[in-house]
Formats: sequence, C-alpha cells, structure tokens
Amino acid sequence: MEELQKALSDKGLIVSSTPEKGRCLFTTRDFSPGEVIITEEPYVSVPNKSAKCEWCFTSNNLKKCSACHVVCYCGNTCQKSDWKLHRVECQALSKVDKERIKSITPSIRLMVKLYLRRKLQDEKVIPITIMDNYNLVESLVSHMTDIDEKQLVLYAQMANLVSLILQWPEINVKEIAKNFSKFSCNAHTICDAELKPLGTGLYPVVSIINHSCLPNSVLIFEGRMAVVRAVQHIPKGTEVSISYIEMAGSTATRQKALKEQYLFSCTCIRCIKLGQNDDVQESAVLEGYRCKDRRCSGFLLRDSGNKGFTCQLCGLFRDKEEIKNIINEIQSLSEKASFSLSYGHNKDVSVMYKMIEKLQLKLYHQLSINLMRTRENLLKVLMKVQDWKEALKYCRLTIPVYESKLTLSKALRYFYLAVNILMFLA
Repeated sequence: MEELQKALSDKGLIVSSTPEKGRCLFTTRDFSPGEVIITEEPYVSVPNKSAKCEWCFTSNNLKKCSACHVVCYCGNTCQKSDWKLHRVECQALSKVDKERIKSITPSIRLMVKLYLRRKLQDEKVIPITIMDNYNLVESLVSHMTDIDEKQLVLYAQMANLVSLILQWPEINVKEIAKNFSKFSCNAHTICDAELKPLGTGLYPVVSIINHSCLPNSVLIFEGRMAVVRAVQHIPKGTEVSISYIEMAGSTATRQKALKEQYLFSCTCIRCIKLGQNDDVQESAVLEGYRCKDRRCSGFLLRDSGNKGFTCQLCGLFRDKEEIKNIINEIQSLSEKASFSLSYGHNKDVSVMYKMIEKLQLKLYHQLSINLMRTRENLLKVLMKVQDWKEALKYCRLTIPVYESKLTLSKALRYFYLAVNILMFLA
C-alpha cells in the first residue's frame, strides 16, 4: 500500500478510507476540466464476443488460434503482445472437450486469465509493478455477505468450472467464487469512442474510485486503457468520483440499479433529495408524463381516485385510458419496428420510429428518457441509410438530454458525432 501511495502521490492523488465508503481516491492538487487524473491498463480483460481480437478488440481480419480455437487475433502484433498469457491459457483450453467449451463465457475466461496471470507474475514470466500486481486485486471489495443464496450457488458453479479448466490440485474454489463477486462489483465494461461495449476488464486502481450520481470525473477508454478525466475543476483535497451507471434516470431507478449491481445505496447530493420536490419534479420529467396543454411545462401526478392524472402546475386532468391507448400504440409500433429492423428494412424502420416519436411527444417531456431512446434508435437508422441531414437533426436533439443529466461522456459522443456529420455534409 505504501508503494501504491507513493506512485499515486506523483500523480497528485492519495488513497484514504472513510467509515461510510471504505477506500476513496482523493486529490493532493487541483485538476482542471478535461485533465487526465489517472490511467490504467487492465490486469486482465476479455472481449465480450468471440469474434473480436483478444488484444485490441477489433472485429477485422480475425483468425482463430489454431490450437484452442477459442481466442482470435487480428494479426501477429496483437498475438505476440498477448502470447505470454495466452500460451498457458491455450494449453488449458485445449484440454477442455468441445461440448464444455461452449459453456465458457467471457466471465469464466476472465477468471481463468486472472489466475494464470497471477501464476505467471509469481514465476516472474510477467513483471510485477506497483500498479500491476495481484495484491491490488486482493484488496478489492467482494460484498460476499450481501449476496443472496441463489447468486452464491451460481458463483460456486462458475468456480467449479474454472477449477476444471485449470486443473490445479491446490486451487481454492471458495476463493474463486469470492473473486467472481469482486468481478461483479469492480470489473468495468470497456467501450469504444461511441460507447459501444467491446469487452470487460479489471482495473484494480481505478476501482478504488467511488460512485456519485453527480461525478466530478468520467471514465473513458482508449483501446483497453482506462482513462479518468476531470469534467470540472477539482480542488485539492476533493474525492474523485465517477458514475457507475446511466445517470439519465430518476433517483429511485438509479438507487435500484446500484443496489442490484453494486450492492450499495448512494448518498450523493442528488440521492439525498429522494422524495423532495426537486427530486419528484426531475423524476416526473425523466420517466413520467407531461401536461396535455403544450403551453404548460407541468408534469402529471396520479389522482386519488386512480382514474387518471392531474397536472401539478395547471390542474388539467388527463384520463388514464387516453394515456393507456397512446402507450399501446407505441408498443405496437415498437414491435413492428424491431421486426423490420431484424430484416434490415431500415427505411421502413425510420418511418416507424418517427411515428413513435410523434406519439411520445404527446405523452413525454422533451428530456424524457423514453423519447431520448427513440431518437437514439432513429439516429442510428438514419446513419445506416446515410440520411445525414436528418441524422444531424436527431444528434442535436439528443445532446441536451445528456447535458441536462450530466452524462458527459454520452453528451460528448453525440457532440463529436454531430461535428463529423457536419464535416461530411460540408
């Protein structure tokens, strides 16, 4: 820990502990907006699909390993970069029968690679550094005492499969199960520049950074490398925070997601307002219904008789059946759009999404999550059919939603996308 503290102090950071949160990462100097706070390569990582290069996660020019027939590489450079670890993984995978190979998920492979990498570092085949060693993995929180019995059984089954693949007599199955719990709480989804998931990686130092629904930093990826950047001025002595979840959701939705995935309740500035007027209004805008009068900016509250909704601003009543009918229309169109999309009928899909958008505008606020997701889907389809002017329009419509909910990484995604479309149109 002392060596890690020294390494972090050179970066203007320090690890401290608090009774409420445990380990936290604090700044020992000021950081400016956009400045890199910390970077880290994964201790282990895997692509989320077999049809990706094991090292760089590209989907182009892939060739399967001729021995194990599980791992792919895009060329000699990536294969050589991964060879020290894959050489021993390949030997283990080659011994697994073909039927069982099908049940080896990315999570199973990530765990196999974790134990193999630890062994290779112990044998000094792979060098140990202050920022790259198994002791950092051991320090991660597992939350084993908070997991229900069903999940514990699943982890035990997965641990037994890992043991079967490695075939090490001395391996501790209980420890493997505990590490699966650590993966659940600490592993990160590696995304590309458009935030499309590519794989999963374990970043033990970045995992020290705690969650906030009002974060001062953002986690992005440059290849497999995790990069944490400041999104605002961070004064000396401030805790560094990122968001673990999608922030464009109500407090209740965010709390549910955090409890289910990360087994804790958030107590950030946004979350402590749960049930207060500001929180109720934000939740209604994000996930609720709008007033029927377009001139009114109010949101609807369910009336005491459960016959409909009343606008909290102007008092206008909206019948429950009217809302139900619109929702049914949206659902029907969404199913048709999904069916057409599966057959690649993109022009038909774009027409249907625009019909859905029109219906949603009757129900939802401009910053509604449901409306935002429809526009995101429409944007993707418009780009596929190369209708760049319409795509730019929907790109611009999407940015304010993420800006308003402080989901900076996604706001930047659509900003850069808009810039690229403008350059194309020019």
